[in-house]
Amino acid sequence: MISIRYWQKHTNCWNKGDYLKLRFTPSAKTELLSAAKYIRNENSEAALNFLKKADELLHRLENHPLSGRTIPEFPGLPYRELLVLPYRFFYSIENKTVWIVAVWHTSQLPKEPNKKGV
Repeated sequence: MISIRYWQKHTNCWNKGDYLKLRFTPSAKTELLSAAKYIRNENSEAALNFLKKADELLHRLENHPLSGRTIPEFPGLPYRELLVLPYRFFYSIENKTVWIVAVWHTSQLPKEPNKKGV
């Protein structure tokens, strides 16, 4: 796990206690909306609950950006993930911004994420 001290020393982008912005790449935003639409087709209340839970957990990253875990399939990369079952939100921290770069269903095998969300 990356420590706060390591992150500060090697990225020089934020300090403990800083408030970070939360942003989605265009492709991650599309993936989130597709996920919500898919859930809504089965159960509209479940879709609302999913979006509320995602909003709550993702905004937690603004104050606690390391609260997500490293991506098990890519432990050496500077990306992390937050689980909002049944979806995985992949993110990176860059210049006081938490970038959500991808949203994948847990049954999907992730590709190496990048900032552009490709």
